Amino acid sequence: MDIEPIAILGGTGHEGSGLALRWAAAGLNVIIGSRQQEKAERAAAAINERLGRDIVRGMENRAAAAAARTIVLTVPYSAHAATLEHVKDAVQGKVFIDVTVPLRPPHVTRVWIPDGGSATQEAQEILGPDVRVVCAFQNISAEHLKDPDHPIDCDVLVCGNDKTAKAVAIALCEKAGMRGLDAGPLQNAVVVEGLTPILIGINRRYKAKGAGIRITGLNG
Repeated sequence: MDIEPIAILGGTGHEGSGLALRWAAAGLNVIIGSRQQEKAERAAAAINERLGRDIVRGMENRAAAAAARTIVLTVPYSAHAATLEHVKDAVQGKVFIDVTVPLRPPHVTRVWIPDGGSATQEAQEILGPDVRVVCAFQNISAEHLKDPDHPIDCDVLVCGNDKTAKAVAIALCEKAGMRGLDAGPLQNAVVVEGLTPILIGINRRYKAKGAGIRITGLNG
């Protein structure tokens, strides 16, 4: 399965840098993207220093997307549409994993459904039919991602309309030390994204840092 290189757009944030660290630790070719190339290079250098090897590169978002085979978007919802428009031409024909959650500060513990149904569905609409958009990684704690030695007792629900693209996302879950599960078509992303504000609320009420979800009753 052709996955690499992997570009993480918005990869200087907590979620993106955590995924970059885990994938780089697993030996994958990772590119961190940012609106500012210098910021991306600094984030990449920090991960390389931590791992003791030069495996992560930093680039401006569009250049990162053009250089990659698989793209992962980890920006806040406020920057979602603008980032998609900026990289649209560079991601055609590729697998595009959207990690964005539609949150409306300050009410980040309340489920909010955007006009397009979900952030991932809006991404598919903006990018067009030739981009294989997948929803994944919305419900994973960035705190745990940033510690590659910490086992993550949480499943990743993967939604999409393309089986091969979902298989890529599930393979990346495994590389990051998690179990990915096929959660159906792209329209189901509204539920997956909606779990995030619920988990934020649970973390706050129970003074936890990494509440997640686990699907029980499966073999294996």
